[in-house]
Amino acid sequence: MTRAIVLDIEGTTSPTDAVRTDLYGYTEQHLPAWLAENASGPAASVIAQTRELAEEPTADTDRIATVLTAWLHSDVKAEPLKAAQGAICAEGFRAGALHGRFFDDVVPALKSWHDAGFVLYVYSSGSERNQRDWFTFAEAGDLSRLITDHFDLVSAGPKREPGSYAVIADRIAVPAGEILFLSDHPDELDAAVAAGWQVIGIRRPDEPNTARPPHHWVSSFADIEF
Repeated sequence: MTRAIVLDIEGTTSPTDAVRTDLYGYTEQHLPAWLAENASGPAASVIAQTRELAEEPTADTDRIATVLTAWLHSDVKAEPLKAAQGAICAEGFRAGALHGRFFDDVVPALKSWHDAGFVLYVYSSGSERNQRDWFTFAEAGDLSRLITDHFDLVSAGPKREPGSYAVIADRIAVPAGEILFLSDHPDELDAAVAAGWQVIGIRRPDEPNTARPPHHWVSSFADIEF
């Protein structure tokens, strides 16, 4: 039996290009100014954490921007980068410059599953703040009512470690065997299975990750049967 469905975003509900071009591009464009203008406020912890991780204790905001941009291009899952991206993109969503984009089959499926009584969650490497905005400011309208809660690398842990899925199961108070995880990444599916979850792989055309046994894979949410 399935009671809860946990969703990945990039490559699963939404095109990878939508995340990396829209969110990453907006972050890179606005990062230097955001750091300089907020150095003694919201950006202070980002600057301090980046200096520590980069082992550059005297780095100024221009250097911090360079380091964070390099991490952004390399898709480094660093907490200060995610925090900066969350804050910067939050402004973009509210200004109407950014919108959550979803594959055509996703929104109808989420609405149907929600109405059928499944409890929906999101677990993505993007910050919880960006996740919530992605659904709230979606091109299809406000989808936030469909999602009960969000988890990221800070609140749950790395997506390729079984312990992260145990954390989520405990937080949502649903037995592991009654949780279904949907992701396009086989390593994440492996970790979820190791934690006792059900999984289905999502393999969409033109997305970078490839299907890998022994998981069951579909190309559309419409193909998922319970």
